[in-house]
Amino acid sequence: MRLVLASASPARLNVLRSAGIEPVVRVSGVDEDAVAAALVDPKPAEVVTALAVAKAEAVLPLVAAELPDAVVVGCDSMLLTADGSLEGKPGTVEAARDRWRRMAGTSGTLLTGHCVLRLRDGEVVGRAADSEPTTVRFGRPTGAELEAYLATGEPLQVAGAFTIDGLGGWFVDGVDGNPSSVIGISLPLTRRLLADVGVGVSTLW
Repeated sequence: MRLVLASASPARLNVLRSAGIEPVVRVSGVDEDAVAAALVDPKPAEVVTALAVAKAEAVLPLVAAELPDAVVVGCDSMLLTADGSLEGKPGTVEAARDRWRRMAGTSGTLLTGHCVLRLRDGEVVGRAADSEPTTVRFGRPTGAELEAYLATGEPLQVAGAFTIDGLGGWFVDGVDGNPSSVIGISLPLTRRLLADVGVGVSTLW
């Protein structure tokens, strides 16, 4: 049995590799904005969970034909800021700069949604999905530090405009909760969801 990661994130891939799993990567290509817009008055945790489910389901046709006995894992992360806004990838330097100016010296909740689909003979025989919150305490980068960070491009393509496993780690004062969840895939939550569909994580090592 193989674990299929429905994500292009190198950070998620590295977390799984460090934890003994060499996943098959199949990128979903889901329109995240469209999925979120289709939800009716969702709670923040419901948004990230729905996105994780959409990503896992999007790769099913390809995976079912290629790897009929597998588990597919979809993930999504967004930052719930102190002012109640839900932040995904900023995409531009201007948006990332604005976010950091608002986040500096505050705390936010990184929400990570996960979905696990169990395939047997090409058919889905188990589904499990949930999300996990982790509190992130942000430092106060100087103006020069922030501009140098923005110039690297790193914060533009990550949820909340920060990382803890890259250059952004210099500007994060602490994490209250599971660090792997902040990186993008919670090992404890993924293990629990795998168990919910009848798969022991050690069978994937």
